Amino acid sequence: MQAIGISRGVVVRIVVFAVLAIFVQGRLAALGAGGDSRPNFIVIIGDDISWNDFGCYGHPTIRTPNVDRMAERGLRFSRAFLTASSCSPSRCSIITGRYPHNTGAAELHSALPANQVAFPKLLKDAGYYTAQAGKWHFGDMGRPGGPALAAFDRTGGSTNDGGGPGGEGRWVQWLKERDKDKPFFMWFAAHDAHRGWDDKVVGEAYGPDEVVVPPFLVDDEATRKDLAAYYNEISRMDHYVGLVFKELRRQGVADNTMVIVMADNGRPFPRCKTRVYDSGMQTSLVIHWPEGIGSGGAGAVCESLVSSIDIAPTILELASVKVPASVQGVSFAEMLTDPKASVRRYVFSEHNWHDYEAHERQVRTERYMYVRNMRPELANQGPADSVNSSSHASLLKMQRAGRLTEAQKDVFMAPRDGEELFDVVKDPLQLHNLAMDGEHGVVLGRLRKVLDRWQRETADTVPDDLTGDRFGRNSGKVLEGVDWQRGTMPGSELDASRTTAKGPAR
Repeated sequence: MQAIGISRGVVVRIVVFAVLAIFVQGRLAALGAGGDSRPNFIVIIGDDISWNDFGCYGHPTIRTPNVDRMAERGLRFSRAFLTASSCSPSRCSIITGRYPHNTGAAELHSALPANQVAFPKLLKDAGYYTAQAGKWHFGDMGRPGGPALAAFDRTGGSTNDGGGPGGEGRWVQWLKERDKDKPFFMWFAAHDAHRGWDDKVVGEAYGPDEVVVPPFLVDDEATRKDLAAYYNEISRMDHYVGLVFKELRRQGVADNTMVIVMADNGRPFPRCKTRVYDSGMQTSLVIHWPEGIGSGGAGAVCESLVSSIDIAPTILELASVKVPASVQGVSFAEMLTDPKASVRRYVFSEHNWHDYEAHERQVRTERYMYVRNMRPELANQGPADSVNSSSHASLLKMQRAGRLTEAQKDVFMAPRDGEELFDVVKDPLQLHNLAMDGEHGVVLGRLRKVLDRWQRETADTVPDDLTGDRFGRNSGKVLEGVDWQRGTMPGSELDASRTTAKGPAR
């Protein structure tokens, strides 16, 4: 070194400068052109997974180490709720920040109208790179020119497009191939754990002896095998969550990327999916974002109410994008640094056609749930895929034998109560209706008025010609000899898809 006149100290300084230059260059690439420091976002949506079927929510046997690690280092919400326990209505609601009857796509497989604004489109217009991979299912499957398809720079990765059986196969690829000069938003949606099950297990398969059988199902071998197959698919989705984090760390963007894990509705079993009870409507909501949550809030649990329509305004606010008047949700951004903050007193949910005629509305506080059923003469057994299950067959067998418990009888009950009131603290499974006991008249009256106001302000309706059953309620098979067609969708008579009223939140 001395021979060419450069001291050892100068060499060290040159090396250090070079290392710093490489680091800064990589950091700027991660942040986007011009050092755009806005956060990145990834929303990961499981399919038909109940909130308490993750380890971090207390399940004793389902292995979800990656989501659990998110909760340990991030924020877990214990009172997060969907607006519908039905696949496409729930997803349309999340992506617009609007209630199902206000999206114009309140029923399963109904198309998201062109007048709806998908919030990723607003991010795209503000300079974000946006991509969707995995399950689509915005009713119209993202028709060309539709509001969902227009929201993303890149789409694909379903089970028929390289996504594998669970629809997660393209998640990491899309991250690797993103535009590195922009902050990004990714909508990663799994097909796991939707029926039907497959044998592509990641890790060790669950055995029937590892299953926890809910009290409204029959504890027999058939039900246990059914639940074990469901567990396998949850763990598979969790595996891909881990791969996403591994790629984020490799790119050096994990700290400034807000990752959300949730689901679109409850598990695909009787008295869960499509139901307005917590078994259908409550969702996991785990958020990991080191730079936004901070070390002080890591591992915290937020017990305040949030709705799935609150995700859109929260992300838009954090991205410094104006929240449009069409969004009916409320931003919970303040909860990320103050988990004890509260933005809602009420959350609302609805049950419209999903294989079967239905019209239920629900309002929930931290203590009580009030349900109004406008088709009480009909049973509320769950969707056709659940009715086709071995778990439902076991319930039918016990029904014929006259051996159903009170919790199990609820699956077949008809007529049902037109009004239900539950103390969700004392009765977390919502098994004991308090609407007629006379001791809760004040609460019942108050929540009736709240629900009346919400329906009135958001232009909800109860059409006489609701869409009727397309499947047998006990067989789950397509009804033969029935000229099935859609009826009038709730809210359409009042043009609810154009209203911007939010209804009461507090």
